[in-house]
Amino acid sequence: MALTVVSQIFPREMIPAVLPLIEDKLQHSKEIIRRKAVQALYKFYLIAPNQVQHIHDKFRKALCDRDVGVMAASLHIYLQMIKENSSGYKDLTGSFVTILKQVVGGKLSADFNYHSVPAPWLQIQLLRILGLLGKDDPRTSELMYDVLDESLRRAEINHNITYAILFECVQTIYTIYPKSELLEKAAKCIGKFVLSPKINLKYLGLKALTYVIQQDPNLALQHQMTIIECLDHPDPIIKRETLELLYRITNGQNVVVIVQKMLDYLKESKEEYAVINLVGKVAELAEKYAPNNEWFIQTMNAVFSVGGDVVHSDIPNNFLRLLAEGFDDGKEDHQLRMYAVQSYLALLEEEDKLYPQKFLQVMSWVVGEYFSLVTDVDPEVILTKLHSLLKKTFVTSETKAWIMAAVTKIASHTSCSKTVDELIQELSSSLDTCLRQYAFELKHMCEDKALMKSLLPFDASCNDLVVDASLSFLDGFVAEGLARGAAPYKPHHQRQEEKLSQEKALNFEPYGLSFASSVSSSGVTGRQSPTGLSFGSDTSANSAETGHKETNTLKLEGVRKLWGKEGYLPKKESKVGKGNEPQTVPCGSLLAGQVGEPPALQPGPGASLSEEDKEKQQLASTLFVGLGSSAGVSLMGKADTATQKFKRKSKINETQQSEEASDFQNSAASDFGPLLDTVPTDLEDCEESTHTRLRKASPSSSDTVEDNLAFETPQSLRKLVLDDRLSANRLSQSPLFAASNTEILQPSPSAPCGSARETPLVPSLPEELEELPHSEVVGLCQSDALALHLCKVWTDDSLLLIVFVSNKTTSALTAVNLVFEEAEHFQILESAISQFPVIEAQSVERCQKCVRMSKVCVQGILSGSVNYQSEMETRLEFSVTLSLMDFIRPMEMTTEDFGKLWLSLSNDVKQNIKMSSCQGSLSAALDTLQQKLKLHRVDIIGNEGILACQLLPSVPCLLHCRTHSGMLALWFRSPCAALPDGLLYQCQKVMEES
Repeated sequence: MALTVVSQIFPREMIPAVLPLIEDKLQHSKEIIRRKAVQALYKFYLIAPNQVQHIHDKFRKALCDRDVGVMAASLHIYLQMIKENSSGYKDLTGSFVTILKQVVGGKLSADFNYHSVPAPWLQIQLLRILGLLGKDDPRTSELMYDVLDESLRRAEINHNITYAILFECVQTIYTIYPKSELLEKAAKCIGKFVLSPKINLKYLGLKALTYVIQQDPNLALQHQMTIIECLDHPDPIIKRETLELLYRITNGQNVVVIVQKMLDYLKESKEEYAVINLVGKVAELAEKYAPNNEWFIQTMNAVFSVGGDVVHSDIPNNFLRLLAEGFDDGKEDHQLRMYAVQSYLALLEEEDKLYPQKFLQVMSWVVGEYFSLVTDVDPEVILTKLHSLLKKTFVTSETKAWIMAAVTKIASHTSCSKTVDELIQELSSSLDTCLRQYAFELKHMCEDKALMKSLLPFDASCNDLVVDASLSFLDGFVAEGLARGAAPYKPHHQRQEEKLSQEKALNFEPYGLSFASSVSSSGVTGRQSPTGLSFGSDTSANSAETGHKETNTLKLEGVRKLWGKEGYLPKKESKVGKGNEPQTVPCGSLLAGQVGEPPALQPGPGASLSEEDKEKQQLASTLFVGLGSSAGVSLMGKADTATQKFKRKSKINETQQSEEASDFQNSAASDFGPLLDTVPTDLEDCEESTHTRLRKASPSSSDTVEDNLAFETPQSLRKLVLDDRLSANRLSQSPLFAASNTEILQPSPSAPCGSARETPLVPSLPEELEELPHSEVVGLCQSDALALHLCKVWTDDSLLLIVFVSNKTTSALTAVNLVFEEAEHFQILESAISQFPVIEAQSVERCQKCVRMSKVCVQGILSGSVNYQSEMETRLEFSVTLSLMDFIRPMEMTTEDFGKLWLSLSNDVKQNIKMSSCQGSLSAALDTLQQKLKLHRVDIIGNEGILACQLLPSVPCLLHCRTHSGMLALWFRSPCAALPDGLLYQCQKVMEES
């Protein structure tokens, strides 16, 4: 019960206090306690993943647990961690495959069966994990082919749970590196679902078809008539999923028909969720594939009209930004804006028409910004329409503000207007304070037309505004005030610090063991600088430090002991579990002789078609045009070969997601053997060291380089070895679960595999960069003609990515474009695009990019692509893994400066870390942190030390350390809330590895 409550109600700040206690429960003798402990850790991982990073090895022990329930609970944690970083757990692929084989083979207890299906939810969880591990990885996927084939073969079409398993099998088969035999069987399974008369099966078929259409667009052609029939299906869920499928196959040739089908559904649908979802898709397709300006404006008008006020605010904002930013063609800009103004003026002509508020706001902005493009309409007429719109009762105050902004813009380009004068007179006495303010502002601006035109220039919505963020124009005023004796400004948090130090406030920190201070204690109470005094309390609310027990404990003499660690003692009984014989699930075959081929799409020569069938075939020819094998289909989620209709300025290609890569360990815990007789009980002796990985380039995948190379000083740069290992597994006859004959895989020592194909051209850094700390030159991606290599260079104020582009052919490559895509956590300071008009034969060109971390993360991916012209235009994709430590630099300061800065920082994190035998002293621990994390050691005072660093360019982070009882207490403070968490994780990692 306690473990259940802890996982549900404990906030992030209290996790460190109970984490050691829950870790101990992983070794409990009772299975239910171990399972509850794993579930509590999973909840903690979702709340604060950085605080449980150091116990990943214990997750592996839970995965090896003899009890199936404990093992199944650990799969939730692994599924979440593999979603975030699949490459770090590829060494466990063989173990997951082995578990799935045993589950599918019916070797678990019959207690786990559901409608004679062995552990179906366990199968689904394992299939999802395998799909993530095998994505774009041929070697890992090869381990899964047999068990996936077995899962398809054993599943029976007789219950909903087997349909779910088959659906997950199909998704996994199409996610991992493809195998033709499995793809064929999965396609037949999808066909069986789609052609089924049962609504649930048809829905599963459409959902699976929607998922796999990105890999096999021709599969939609085999079922095009069925898809057409589903458009008119009475079940709205089927219709919605069919529209989702059509959205996936949209291209420039069929966009008009598909968008019309979506709009027809929107006009009939009353579900708010369906409306919000579909209008976003329609807006995206209209912007991406619009055949002409008129169709685009009319479609967006329909989106705003049908979607109403439930339309997400991003849609009108993006539409207005597109109009404002314009395209690469100035003529297109003019035509699109002029047609938009004409369209909205025509809509405003309808007196009794009720439009949604967001649609009226869009109309007001466009008309006010570009009214002068329409020369045949007098501005006075436009002002009259807007004035009449202000009088409508259904118009909200927010929309009236948009209308007033439009009136102000139009008035700035007219000499005099009776409508404006009337409007000012009416609104000057309005009860709405905002409208009254707008009226007074408009009145004063109309008195000075020159000022009004300078404030409201034509088509200047995208002009950059120069903002003086430092408010330097007030420096003179501030200087005069200080000269007269005024007090200097203090930030809010600093005033709070001083207030707490002056007042006698309650101390909510728990009591701990009092250690002797190394310096004289100050009389000031409350939150103090660690440089001025030792702490009065050894632990905080979010610290795991517990201190020593008090000597004055409860007097228990004469009290009968009824409760103990094992529960209620008088009624405690030993329970002996009896193993159940495994029950074999009847093997049915979905695919063998049960799934027929899809019916022929074309009728025989003698068959006559009805009018309805002819209409369906004609609709199919328009919907599925461009999906042939030779056509350049543009699928959602893939790179578009067709030219986008509306290409915004200063925009790069859509950010593409790439799987993260990080360090991972080959551990003997991956074979589920710590509880078996044939496996040593000491798992720590079986664990191998951590290696940095370079994944071999694959022509079918986006190559990822994991490069967690440590930042080194100019005096010594540690060279790390990049290798790529795959654990080889062998069969063992020892049982995995109690009372069951289960085969397991035990990993043997890893053998190094071949690295990426070497090129004869070896790039090297120039002399001016060779002297700086840098990583090794590693391969990013390559083809037969071109190879990309990367080297990180760590300067004092930036991280430089040096990219080498090598021409491996005997002829020149032309039009080589290297593009880094926009990333959530990183920012390239200069242009993200590098162009090489010509790269001569057997030569190497290079470019360098300066990168900053815009959003703090422990590790992130920076993706990009390179396009070049050889015999044909070719595109290669790549990704680079960047860690937080790439952007951390030492920050030199004095002890006095540290104390002042400490008090001004409000975001802090505390954590206790166990010190190893080689880190017995504070000085040794600080040396480790200083060398590995590049922190600046400010001072050591007794058993307390202070260090400082900064996140480039200038975000400080201060660290206070104190040793006691073999523990190192860390206290971080920084103005950035996420930075202390990230550095805490790095400290935990470094202390465990050293």
